[in-house]
Amino acid sequence: MDLNDHIERVLWTEEQLAERISELASQITQDFKNSSLSSSSSSFPVIVGVATGAFLFLADLVRKIKLPVTIDFIRAESYGSGTKSNCSPRISCDLKLDVQGKHVILVEDIVDTGNTLFCLIGHLKSKGASSISVCTLLDKPSRRKVNFELVGDGKFYCGFECPDYFVVGYGFDYAELYRNLPFVGVLKTELYK
Repeated sequence: MDLNDHIERVLWTEEQLAERISELASQITQDFKNSSLSSSSSSFPVIVGVATGAFLFLADLVRKIKLPVTIDFIRAESYGSGTKSNCSPRISCDLKLDVQGKHVILVEDIVDTGNTLFCLIGHLKSKGASSISVCTLLDKPSRRKVNFELVGDGKFYCGFECPDYFVVGYGFDYAELYRNLPFVGVLKTELYK
């Protein structure tokens, strides 16, 4: 089975993703190097990837951040095997690192309704994070249902604004397939309707 045959069209190529991720990493490096957030070695950011969708993005991003960072993962489930968020995300695997008093950068694959992000920010805040920033590869503001607030001096970093399509590739899946495609593309509707 050739997964490429299941793609209606490519939205962002491997090269476009790499270029934009380099830009995001440079911005994060600059912001944390030049701010009061990095006044001591214990203040360097904790990068928290939202499993499983953000793993490729996180791996490419952190390799380009020119600061010491620690890395952990958290799992929040809101899609199951469907194409729409169920609006009730739950944390199914928590952090191992202590984020009390730390600056956290939450790395997401996509911000859609905002429900998952709202849940995760609240969870990290309850664990005592001193600031929470968000770095998302894709943002779908047209589907936003919940507004979220960053914590402390947190910033919002976004790779691309995504049109209202169901996308796969580069970590994005449908029923756990397509994550390994090197680009982000639109899945043919007949495959999931």
